[in-house]
Amino acid sequence: MTTPLPIERLRGALEQSYTIDRELGRGGMATVYLAQDVKHERLVALKVLHPELAASLGPDRFLREIKTAARLNHPHILGLHDSGEADGFLYYVMPYVEGESLRERLDREHQLPIDEAVHHARSIAAALDYAHRQNVVHRDIKPENVMLYEGEAMVMDFGIAKAVSVAGHETLTQTGMMVGTPAYVSPEQAAGETNLDGRSDQYSLACMLYEMLSGERAFSGPTAQAVMAKRFTDTVKPLRSLRGSIPEPVERAVTKAMSTDAVDRYRTAAIFAQALASGNLATPTDTATMPQPTVSAAKSVAVIPFANMSPDPENEYFTDGMAEEIINALTKIKSLRVASRTVSFALKGKNEDLGEVGRKLKVSTVLDGSVRKMGNRLRITAQLVNVADGYQLWNERYDREMEDVFAIQDDISQAIVKSLRVILSEDEKKAMGQARTENLQAYEFYLRGRQFFEVRRKSLEYARQMFKRAIELDPEYALAHAGIADCCSLLYMMFDARESNLKQAESASNTALHLAPDLAEAHVARGIAFSLSQNYTDAEQEFEKAMRLDPKLFEAPYFYGRACLAQGRNDDAVKLFKTACAIRPEDFQAVAFLAQAYGSDDQMAEREVANRRAVLLIEERLEMNPDDARAWNLGAAILATLGETERAIEFARKSVAIDPDDPMMLYNVACTYSVLGQTDEALTTLEHAVDKGYGHKDWVSHDPVFDSIRETPRFKAIIGGM
Repeated sequence: MTTPLPIERLRGALEQSYTIDRELGRGGMATVYLAQDVKHERLVALKVLHPELAASLGPDRFLREIKTAARLNHPHILGLHDSGEADGFLYYVMPYVEGESLRERLDREHQLPIDEAVHHARSIAAALDYAHRQNVVHRDIKPENVMLYEGEAMVMDFGIAKAVSVAGHETLTQTGMMVGTPAYVSPEQAAGETNLDGRSDQYSLACMLYEMLSGERAFSGPTAQAVMAKRFTDTVKPLRSLRGSIPEPVERAVTKAMSTDAVDRYRTAAIFAQALASGNLATPTDTATMPQPTVSAAKSVAVIPFANMSPDPENEYFTDGMAEEIINALTKIKSLRVASRTVSFALKGKNEDLGEVGRKLKVSTVLDGSVRKMGNRLRITAQLVNVADGYQLWNERYDREMEDVFAIQDDISQAIVKSLRVILSEDEKKAMGQARTENLQAYEFYLRGRQFFEVRRKSLEYARQMFKRAIELDPEYALAHAGIADCCSLLYMMFDARESNLKQAESASNTALHLAPDLAEAHVARGIAFSLSQNYTDAEQEFEKAMRLDPKLFEAPYFYGRACLAQGRNDDAVKLFKTACAIRPEDFQAVAFLAQAYGSDDQMAEREVANRRAVLLIEERLEMNPDDARAWNLGAAILATLGETERAIEFARKSVAIDPDDPMMLYNVACTYSVLGQTDEALTTLEHAVDKGYGHKDWVSHDPVFDSIRETPRFKAIIGGM
């Protein structure tokens, strides 16, 4: 039994630094409280060691050892904010993450979908491998120490068990405690060894994955001693005897990682993760429930298009632009997850309940509003709603002049930041308001350009015109110059390969950089133009610079990855597309390119998993916007590579039905038919694509998807006529 903490004395001891709200839970070593960090105005999880343990350890050695944990910095490790001693209390402080622990998830569902279980295990293995390379062994890997935050596993209490073990090994028996948890502890740790290495954590992770996959613990018994003894005397049930759909390689990897003798396990947690990946050939049933980001009650927001309340429906460009500008500003904040414009705007005009919108977009808060524009007067209303309970976190109405539009955008962005308790760095504050124009009419033309900026020929040509109008009014408008460059690059890449488009992309991007050397969007525009000219060295420098200036700008790693893929640098492309996917998890194109980047024969498993993930994202996208021709189009190509012929043809036909005159759409459908071996359909559709303006003769001549029909007279005639 542990003695309850005297809460009022604890509050008094910590009142200068932390305001304690309530108890969140109690574990074997500590009691956890929800608290407010007084200095930084943020919620934290305050963990206070039980009095018996604190008295036995003493503060000096415990706090000296726990400093190691404070230095760990990894995406799947919940970091340490603070630690200390106050009035005899030993405590440490971690970020407060609302959601659920892996234990809570397993208690509710017993077992996880196979892909999700393996995904989480690989994430945890990455965290362990990083810590092991810093000479830190966790020593207490268990579901209770893993939080599921926005669909990802976060390992908690890193270094805590080590600190307790090192600082007070001889005292643990006196307090009736042990380091490690019987169901997951390694044989060597159960035997009392203290000089543990990373293979001990690997064993614990394998036990945890065993439970995630099978729904039952590898070892159980009436007492802790009985549970620990079984790992020396019993053989665990084969995973596939409990769940037949588990791939054999996954079962083999778990069995090896659970070897009684550490020398028989994988040398590192990273190698264990690789073994799991190579065996992760999901069945269709399990793929249908691949891991999805959960609704986070922490720091995530979707900004949906504002309603146009103006008498003139033409003002819709302005209301859309307001929402997009707020999205762009919020995206600069590293600690805030913002739903992309693509998915937020897919819900435009649907008048759905905001709670349902939040659940669809997997965010904890939703911002919506309305704009009424009458001449030079604006009336803007906005509200931020908590998805979990539907309550307003903030609302405001602005009756202002048009010249106040930027101030209103800043006010709304800052209100969201404050409501979600986000702490901004000086660089983030600067980035949120950069590259604006003082000419309001130029700004309106820029918004019109952004409204039409999408991958369709006519849309790109119109957007380019609007950006040019903006520059006529403000020649120093860097974002408008970058917009022209992007329009010209996409036109050259997708529709119109005339040299004039490429030269204009190079010129406009160069001007944008001259006007705003620290504008990440300008560096991306320049990088794309360089890569289309096959000047990959300069392109790489521009993309790298953009990623340093704005680590959350999706387009930088996405187009950098495409440039690497074009050069055959597949390993680099994989890393970049993974970065892009992490920035914008809902983007199906980045996942599809990731699948392409897995080009070697020994990456077939990764390629299939990525392709199936892309299909799932496409299906989600089409559920929100059934008229997205590009989603149908890309889905057709991926389904063809997966051998799902009927669905591939269905997707291809729907894409063309929506946009029958788009040459790029038609070209992709021709590719799909060729992959499926439907020669006549492929050639007919390719003829239509060329008739509608597809002009990349060199690309068509060498595209490997046409290898099977390249020598046919019709194909040669198509090439000859281009």
